[in-house]
Formats: sequence, structure tokens, C-alpha cells
Amino acid sequence: MIAIVDYKMGNLRSVQKGFEHAGVADVVVTDDPADIERADGIVLPGVGAFRDAAANLRESGCEDVLRSRVTEGTPFLGICLGMQMLADAGFEDGEWEGLGLVPGICDRLPAGVKIPHIGWNTVEYPIESPLFADIPESTAFYFVHSYRLQPSDPDVVVGSTEYGVRFAAAVQLDNVFAVQFHPEKSSSAGLKLLRNFASIVEGART
Repeated sequence: MIAIVDYKMGNLRSVQKGFEHAGVADVVVTDDPADIERADGIVLPGVGAFRDAAANLRESGCEDVLRSRVTEGTPFLGICLGMQMLADAGFEDGEWEGLGLVPGICDRLPAGVKIPHIGWNTVEYPIESPLFADIPESTAFYFVHSYRLQPSDPDVVVGSTEYGVRFAAAVQLDNVFAVQFHPEKSSSAGLKLLRNFASIVEGART
């Protein structure tokens, strides 16, 4: 079972529907730590403010079990705000503690570009990752965001895109995967990415 963590940020049902359209049926949206504890894979999507997301995740009781399961090796996929939350800290209207699962910071896109960044951008693969298996390089995915994760280690960046500056569109650190774009809104390529994550989960289970 893949658990989509409900921490009251964004339309999580669209991510669930994305998995279903990708042929992955055993997916639940939940704010119950017990569901996360027994899940084979964990997804943290979301749209909104870093501060509120961090607070909601802690108040729900899901943060500690999420950290524990990821540390144990459970496959994890962060989407959009869920990727940004992996940072040690986020800088949106102050400084806020993140999950610290991918060392680095989350800060605003650079001046000189239209904010938020909304639209289709191609993604390049500096490092091969099973998340992009059978998805050609320079495929376009759909982005909606004003902030981005800046990892301390560039070697965790498995997808990058250009919008005023080249930034991390996808990261992988051991069993932690994350994308800044919305695969559930990215047509067939996005659905293939969700299927790839489900395959990663299945592989870890066996």
C-alpha cells in the first residue's frame, strides 16, 4: 500500500487519481500515523506555504513516523511542496525547520523571473534514476511554484530545469525521491513517473 500523507496542503485526491490512472490501485490518502507505519511507500505532495505545511505535519502526528519509516528504508516520494519540505530549513516569511531528509535549504526563485513559475518545462537528467526509467530526457513536466529546494550535495540532483536559473527539478538520496513538478498534471510522462515509483515500492517490498 502507498500512503499519500494528508497534511491539509493542496488537492491530494488529484495525486491519488494520478496513481489510479497510472494503474496503481492500492493507494490511500490518510492523516493517520498508523497507515504510514504500515505503508510500503509514502508520498508527500502539497501546494502552499512551507511554514504551514511544517506545522500541520507535526500537529497531525505524522512527522515522526514519516521520518522513522524513511530512515528504515521505506521508499518516499515528495511532490512540489513535498520536495521542498525535505530541506533542513525553508525561508518563506522567516526561517522554518524542514524534515532534513535531503540536506539543504528551500528558498525563493531568483529575481527577474515571473513568480510563481507556472507552466511546462523540460527536465534534463544529470544522473540516471529509476524514477525516470523509460521517460526520455528533455521531456516536459508541469510546474507551479515560487520556491525551490537547493540541496547541499549536487550529486542528489537527478533532474534539472531552467527558469531564470538552473535548479533541481528532481532529487534522489537513497530511498528518498522527490520532484518539484506535478506528475499528476503532466500527462502520460507524469503517469509513467508515478508507475515508476510504484515499481520502486514493489521492488523494495520483495
